[in-house]
Amino acid sequence: MTNIRAVIFDMDGCLVDSEPMSLQTLADLMAAEGLPTTTDELRRKFLGVSIQSIVSHIAEALDRDDLPDFARDFEESLLARYPAELRVIPGIPALLDDLAARGIMVAIATGSSIRRLGITLQVAGLAERFGAAVFSADQVKHGKPAPDLFLLAASRLGIPPAACAVMEDSPHGIVGARMAGMRAVGFTGGTHLEGMRDDHARRLAEAGAVAVLPDLSGMADVLLDHQSTSA
Repeated sequence: MTNIRAVIFDMDGCLVDSEPMSLQTLADLMAAEGLPTTTDELRRKFLGVSIQSIVSHIAEALDRDDLPDFARDFEESLLARYPAELRVIPGIPALLDDLAARGIMVAIATGSSIRRLGITLQVAGLAERFGAAVFSADQVKHGKPAPDLFLLAASRLGIPPAACAVMEDSPHGIVGARMAGMRAVGFTGGTHLEGMRDDHARRLAEAGAVAVLPDLSGMADVLLDHQSTSA
């Protein structure tokens, strides 16, 4: 009998396959600011990091005090692509059905803004699956890898952190979940990890994931039980 009563999902790269769009949009905007980079480099540095933290890093690299319009321009450019390009990760509806059938609560804890969170779920057709149990880095002082966002989700759900499991695709998210005292499971099924799944699985395990899965087969059992699967 599992002691897990709630599962908290990261959104981008776990529920929706949005990370390739995010990385390319970010690379394009950085190039326009005179800071050319590659999506591979951005993936290594910023996967799971809030846009506010990314903007601070870019401003520092450019030796500027602030980039007041960067976060807005990034979000607008990205969201404009969603109606035509956004896809749900294969197997997510079935996983959510499985958890619901077992009486497990679900929530989202994302580094995305509240606005992007809402639009993403509407476009993806997932809004009704989570209701009000959706939480953004906008709502806490410190985003991932700090535990604040996960602790907020647990508090709003009324579930002790130790009775929560987290599904994450980023080492930052795994660290934050572990710091919050939650069971952390890694996921490497997003298309943004093609060509680097084994290496990324290693990074997730090193960050503290109790298991790392390349797809959603058996994910419910791994989230809820104390078995370990490594990719």
